[in-house]
Amino acid sequence: MQRLNLTHLHSFAMVIRHGSFSAAAERLNLTQPAVSLHIRQLEERLNLRLIERVAKRIKPTSAGSTLLTHIGRIDAVVEDALLDLSSHAQGVAGQVAIGTGATACIHLLPPILQQLRRQFPALDVRVSTGNTDGILRAVEENRLDLALVTLPAWGRSLSITPLLDDEFVAIFSAEHHAVPDVITPQALIELPLVVFEAGSSTRLLIDEWYLHAGLRIKPVMELGSIEAIKEMVGAGLGYSIVPRMSVAGEHHRRGLRVMPLQPPLRRTLGIVLRQDKPLGKALRQVLEALQTLKG
Repeated sequence: MQRLNLTHLHSFAMVIRHGSFSAAAERLNLTQPAVSLHIRQLEERLNLRLIERVAKRIKPTSAGSTLLTHIGRIDAVVEDALLDLSSHAQGVAGQVAIGTGATACIHLLPPILQQLRRQFPALDVRVSTGNTDGILRAVEENRLDLALVTLPAWGRSLSITPLLDDEFVAIFSAEHHAVPDVITPQALIELPLVVFEAGSSTRLLIDEWYLHAGLRIKPVMELGSIEAIKEMVGAGLGYSIVPRMSVAGEHHRRGLRVMPLQPPLRRTLGIVLRQDKPLGKALRQVLEALQTLKG
């Protein structure tokens, strides 16, 4: 079905408002035959007469009067749409969906998102958390605009850029008295371990750290939440190995003791996008904000 032509609607409204085709044509900067053609095509499209002459004056028919009320609402909706679109053209607006792990969501993104909200109130950044495989799949399927995940990551259609490095540390309850002087896999293996659940990228790195020393861990707890892990350790129920960013500046408040690992264990977080992802203003601004995490 052929859609209504907004230009034809506007011409009809101007003819009724000014009482003649010639006056409407002058206001619209068109010829009178062009305005007459608009009205004829509109009437043909609707299969209705919209204008009648009464005592040599132009008036809307009953159908024309009904159409005029709708034209007012149509104009309002179009104006709202143009205002919304102008915010995209003039500034940063729209929605950006980010996928990441729980640790980065809690300890990296809040100040970035807060600054973006202050600078660009019309920018809506949505964050969801999950495991790396699920997040990468969502990026490939374009359900997420970008991901911030632990590397390595793979995907034939993905563009992957390293962003920042973060070391791992061992954490103990501040009241734990049997903390080894040097935190090696061998020194820890007999202690109760509270660790990330199996299958996560972080857990794989921790498993490999022990495996390089020829050891396999037997955790007393496997949890999906970094906050839950810290609470359990703070309660004296075991030790854990966590990214340093997750305890930066807050270990005293939680009653935790933080120790470096030997040998060191590090991870790299990277930004993942589809290779063919269009970089609109909103997405580009989010990427620029994430780049401030470097260093």
